[in-house]
Amino acid sequence: MFDLKDKRVLVVGGSSGIGEGAAKAAAEHGAKVLIASRSDDKLRAAAARIGHSCEMGVIDTREDASVDAFFAKAGTFDHVVMSAAQVTIAPVRTLSVADAQASMNSKFWGTYRVARAARIADGGSLTLISGAAAVRATKGRALQTAINAAVEALTKGLALEFAPVRVNTVSPGLVETPIWGNLDAARIAQIQEMARRTPTGRVGQPEDIALQILACMTNPFMTGSVIYLDGGYLLQ
Repeated sequence: MFDLKDKRVLVVGGSSGIGEGAAKAAAEHGAKVLIASRSDDKLRAAAARIGHSCEMGVIDTREDASVDAFFAKAGTFDHVVMSAAQVTIAPVRTLSVADAQASMNSKFWGTYRVARAARIADGGSLTLISGAAAVRATKGRALQTAINAAVEALTKGLALEFAPVRVNTVSPGLVETPIWGNLDAARIAQIQEMARRTPTGRVGQPEDIALQILACMTNPFMTGSVIYLDGGYLLQ
């Protein structure tokens, strides 16, 4: 179903979490995968886990020069996935404007930088990652809602502007990724309890999200879509 044989796929943020899951799935379906992120050490470890002769490259999506330099050398891809982001989550009154701007720079402007610089073959795809917070606001996470909503809105315009390249966004719900290592036990328990109340009754895994990312790559009729992949989280 997901025929990616010999297709060139770039996953920005492919050194961990959802990005790594997408890179591994694409490689297993025959793609020639290149993963990119800021950390050379993390890239090397992820490439070893992914296998399939996965290539790697260093990019800092927070910096214009880094993004431009990376894509000047990278060549043309059939499919690009943008999964890299570092966002600080805190109530507005306790989050400095500088920290809020840094979060917006990482996820929204990082996505914008990759979108404008990446060279994608006609008929290929660009897949972005947002999050269920875009449509389900929760107390203390206003910035997260705003950033994810901005990514989703960007998708529509890019789909028109970049055609015949297709542009879509996958919006995950509660997904277990390495970022959980930064959470305390109480927060992890809270997330797990929220997941138990969803129709699927569980936390998502990167490989669950990867299946939809592959669908965005390979479905020639899909563009301008925002796919909410949350195990029913938004139904609660």
